[in-house]
Amino acid sequence: MAKNNGSRLMEYMVILNWTNPRCQLIMAQWGGEMELKTNKKSGVPLYIQIKEQIKQEIRNKSIRPGQKMPTERELARMLRTSRNTISSAYKLLEQEGVLTSHQGKGTFVTAENRELSERRVRHKICGLIETSLDEALESGMSTTEFTALVLEKVREREEFLRKINAVFVECNIEQARVFSRELADMANFSVRPLTLNELRLRDVGVEELIKDARYIFTTFSHINEVRDLTADLEKEVHGFAVKPCLEGIVKIARHPGDTRFGLVALSEEFHHKFIRNLKSTGLDNLQVNFTSSHDKGTLQDLINSSDVIIVSPGRGEEIEALVNGDKEIIVFNTTLDLGSVRAVVSKISGLKH
Repeated sequence: MAKNNGSRLMEYMVILNWTNPRCQLIMAQWGGEMELKTNKKSGVPLYIQIKEQIKQEIRNKSIRPGQKMPTERELARMLRTSRNTISSAYKLLEQEGVLTSHQGKGTFVTAENRELSERRVRHKICGLIETSLDEALESGMSTTEFTALVLEKVREREEFLRKINAVFVECNIEQARVFSRELADMANFSVRPLTLNELRLRDVGVEELIKDARYIFTTFSHINEVRDLTADLEKEVHGFAVKPCLEGIVKIARHPGDTRFGLVALSEEFHHKFIRNLKSTGLDNLQVNFTSSHDKGTLQDLINSSDVIIVSPGRGEEIEALVNGDKEIIVFNTTLDLGSVRAVVSKISGLKH
């Protein structure tokens, strides 16, 4: 197959075996070969199968760093699946730092995967420590004095972070609370949860909370609105990437199509977000009954009429007590992307200097 000298064009050769229940795709990519297999009977969502297989192909070096990936439309056509399925797989791979999208150019395998990047950074830091230690010893400082100086600087940075007050804005109170706790634990500063609707209304209590906050955090899906709603306060607004509840989605997908699911959450907003998550993964034909009630009779009726119970993070213990082990309970909980948190915390703590 002829190549366009030195160009970034990719040439695909597709061989599809439709007689096999596992659709097989083999792409000859600049002399390399990538094979993807999807099994619709496995119970694992197709986008997760595709995501994991792409990662495996990268580990196997069938796909190389910097290599251009097929477009969502191309890969969807090759695998005879929806473009939304491929889009979901690509988005997760981007969040994990495996793929990188460049507007107008396409999607590429990240030049350096996160594990290698972390090892490189650690090696660099060790080199800086060794250089600093050499300089300290040459100046007459003892190793004990050098260690004390390093610890002093670390404590200064930790104290700086502890004094930070922030709010985390999310569309539903469950995730706002979860993200606030996660961020507080990872970054060691105070974070208060706030819903997007509370920010829109901005009563006296919310106004004081925001004015007292040094930073406002939210997810990338809400960052533009949060910035617009707080523009008059001239506060720094930082966005985070989130990791979807893959474990929950896989558990849901493994049940037959006629399974009756019951969803219990604190807010209607969580219900809407849950349904959007299902649709984005192709699970949009499920029977899902929802309640945000705390009335035991209403909750028991939902439990009795459901085969599987799904709960938001804020309702788990309460529902477990009512179910009493008689039915499966799936906790549906998205989390903050660790790399995203590290990047923002590093930027904030660096502003001190």
